[in-house]
Amino acid sequence: MMAYDGAASLPESRSSADPREQYAERAAIGLLGSLIVRDFPDGTRAVVRIVETEAYDQLDPASHTYRGRTERNRAMFGPANHAYVYSIYGMHHCINVTAGPDGFGCGALIRAAQPIEGRDVLAHHRYPASDGTLTAAQRRNLTNGPAKLCQALGIGMDLYGHDMSQPPLRIVPCGLEAGESVARTPRIGIRKAADRLRRYIIMGNPCVTPSPLNAGARDIEN
Repeated sequence: MMAYDGAASLPESRSSADPREQYAERAAIGLLGSLIVRDFPDGTRAVVRIVETEAYDQLDPASHTYRGRTERNRAMFGPANHAYVYSIYGMHHCINVTAGPDGFGCGALIRAAQPIEGRDVLAHHRYPASDGTLTAAQRRNLTNGPAKLCQALGIGMDLYGHDMSQPPLRIVPCGLEAGESVARTPRIGIRKAADRLRRYIIMGNPCVTPSPLNAGARDIEN
C-alpha cells in the first residue's frame, strides 16, 4: 500500500520556496486517479475515483494547521496516509489524507470523485434514494464536492485518524488513464492565500466540482 507522503513528482518549475510545501502538493497530485473503497457494515461496497484535490500545510494561511497542533487537527501532524475528518457548519464532513513526515501538519483535501461501483449505495447515503430514481441534477451532484463525497461514502468523525490502507475506508493507488492530464487552479471557498494554485483536477472529468476557476486551469507542467 502506497502512503501519500510526497511520491508524485512535481515539475522543476513548480518547486516551492520552502521544500516542505511539496509534501502536500505531491500528495494531492499523486492521489488523482486513485480509488477510494468504502465497505459498509451491512456488507455493501462503493468505489469512487479521485478526480480533484487541494493541498494544505502548516506554512499555508488557509490550512487548519497554520497556527499549530490542536486537538481538532492532531491527525494532520501524524503519520502519512491517515484520515483527517472535520465538520463544517456542524452538519457536514470533509476528509483530508495526511502527508509528509510525522510532526509536519499537511495533507490533501479530497474535493471530488467519480463513482465507479455501488452507485445505488452512494445514492442511498447521499439523498437517500436509489440511483435509478435520481434526477439528472442529483446524479451530477452525487460526489462532486467534499461534503457531498463524504455524505455519499458515509464518512464521519468515527473515521478520524483512520489508516487509509485498511478497511472500511481505503485508498487503492491507480494512475491516470491514457489521455488524461492534471491541471491546477486556485482553491475553492477560501479567503486566505486564495491566489495560490493548490487545487488539482483531472482535466475534463465531468465529476470535478463545477467552478468558474475550471476555465482558467493550467497544466501542472506549465
